[in-house]
Amino acid sequence: MTENLHKVVIVGGGAGGLELATKLGDSLGKKQKAHITLVDGKKTHVWKPLLHEIAAGSLNPDKDELDYLAQAHWHHFNFRLGKMSGIDRSKKEVSLEPFYDDDGTELIPSRKFLYDTLVIAVGSTTNDFGIKGVKEHAIALDTLEQAERFHQKLHNAILRAQTQSTEIHPGQLEVVIVGAGATGVELAAELHKATRELTAYGLDNINPDRDINISLIEASERLLPALPKRMSQSVEVELKKLNVNLHMGERVTEVTENGIRTHKDRYINSALVVWAAGIRAPSFLKNLGLVTNNINQIEVLSTLQAKNDPAIFAFGDCAACPEKPGSISMVPPRAQSAHQQASLLVKSIKKVVAGKSNTLPQYRYKDYGSLVNLGSYSTVGNLMGSLMGGSMFIEGLIARLMYLMLYQMHLLALHGPTMVTLRLAAKFITRRTEAHVKLH
Repeated sequence: MTENLHKVVIVGGGAGGLELATKLGDSLGKKQKAHITLVDGKKTHVWKPLLHEIAAGSLNPDKDELDYLAQAHWHHFNFRLGKMSGIDRSKKEVSLEPFYDDDGTELIPSRKFLYDTLVIAVGSTTNDFGIKGVKEHAIALDTLEQAERFHQKLHNAILRAQTQSTEIHPGQLEVVIVGAGATGVELAAELHKATRELTAYGLDNINPDRDINISLIEASERLLPALPKRMSQSVEVELKKLNVNLHMGERVTEVTENGIRTHKDRYINSALVVWAAGIRAPSFLKNLGLVTNNINQIEVLSTLQAKNDPAIFAFGDCAACPEKPGSISMVPPRAQSAHQQASLLVKSIKKVVAGKSNTLPQYRYKDYGSLVNLGSYSTVGNLMGSLMGGSMFIEGLIARLMYLMLYQMHLLALHGPTMVTLRLAAKFITRRTEAHVKLH
């Protein structure tokens, strides 16, 4: 029976793709009006804005991972494990790479899936801009694996420093973060808190105020260059209180095994470099025969359809979409954009399945503001964005509560109110019996 249903294939299980699959599964899938399939190269989902907390050790990912197979079972869609390798647009067929285990053994062979409607939501990665040494010596925070890898390197560096007989050498416990956007500044604050909590658990040979240093490098002249200046100023004040070293207006020209060099010929010794500068879409997108821009994003119409194929939709960070019909300004790569677009695509795909493709809604970006969380130290933001000219500045407890609500809204879209309430209660209870930082 399902073979005759309209086939919707969603590639990418990030926040937007997973929300879309869940909502379509609960409506079209549950009522047997369409066959919904979600494809992702990982087995579990973690909300990307949490990765800086995982990297710092403030958050144990086991508590916040969502299993795609379980979500698919609960919400009437199918999950297929694998990375997209290509599409045959004439056959309407998606190809997936083979899937290998950690030892390199092939577990799942390459496969192909037919689609009537294809949605690409593969997100973005950091952009190394071709700078020498970045790929080899810096760690990005695009995936859970990268965040856990950084945490492990940080944890091992502190353990080594605790037990070595010699003095701590320059750069041994120096963390350099390249890029002072939201990820960079949030990570800097979170690392300050987490390293102090970590050293408090019996690592008494290390004085975090003396031995652990955090530096933030930004090519622009201020922190958070894409956000309002008042937010930048407020965050700068807080980071200076934490003794984070700020180097604004400096471009990194090289990353080595032992540190970074800037265009001002500054060299900072560091065995722990995080690259959080710029974004680009995955490079395989430029080989699909679709129109892409210089950072590999698929160029889409305001309906979120690819410019040269109406059967293919793209959204989120991997899509270059006008802010409104006819605009030359593109939608910024932000979580709220992907959420808005996912909500629009639920309506659009229902129309496509019903045979009403000629009346698809058009996307208009609504800027509801920005929030930047500096852990337990402060949270700052501006509310309503373009709707109020970004004039409503907030900080402190109110901003912190609103930031926490963003994640709960994501969970609400995936699980519903009952499950979210139970998760919050369970977290409140178990928090009292757990260390506040990951100790391994």
